[in-house]
Amino acid sequence: MKRPTCAGISQLQTEEEIHKKNQFAIVKDDDEPGSSREQEEEPEPEMITQSLSLSELRDMQNDFSCHPYKHIITWLLRCWDNGASSLELEGREAKQLGSLSREGGIDKAIGKKTQALSLWRRLLSSVRERYPFREDVICHPGKWTTMERGIQYLRELAAWEMVYYETDKTQLPRDPDEVQCTRLMWWKFILNAPSSYANSLAVMDWEDEEAPAVDEVAG
Repeated sequence: MKRPTCAGISQLQTEEEIHKKNQFAIVKDDDEPGSSREQEEEPEPEMITQSLSLSELRDMQNDFSCHPYKHIITWLLRCWDNGASSLELEGREAKQLGSLSREGGIDKAIGKKTQALSLWRRLLSSVRERYPFREDVICHPGKWTTMERGIQYLRELAAWEMVYYETDKTQLPRDPDEVQCTRLMWWKFILNAPSSYANSLAVMDWEDEEAPAVDEVAG
């Protein structure tokens, strides 16, 4: 079996794509909070638990609202990237966010639980409640055209997996980038790849129990 290394997909990128990717890289100085000098292990995300004003809730609605014509999984991943996992809300606060997903069934479920939960957990459980069968959720139909967009699609597949995790398993990843890239995910990724990439990607294969994390595959 041939497993990808961190360079596996990156080697398929053009120099221009690599340059664009590096433009968005965030490099921490040793003196910044969370650096290796301060501590060896990355800390848990800090939860915001104070009561939120209406203006703050409106700002959050702007940050986490689904854009028109975007698919649910694309919206979910955008919410993760915007920090939904670090925002903890009680049910009454979540209800004040209004329509985030543009789907009534999901929006109603977001504020259903009264206890304090991260917005990310609320979003995942709400999508699962609205769509109990994963086949009902569309995840980026159509081909991706650049490796940058392909990696984004792979991350969307990871978010799709997280929606249908068994909630009682506490050891499962909470970060889409740490989700194992199963053979089914990899098959979907290749199926939507342009022909210029598909042949090179198809030689990379692994068993599910040996599957690397999404960030390892993306390199």
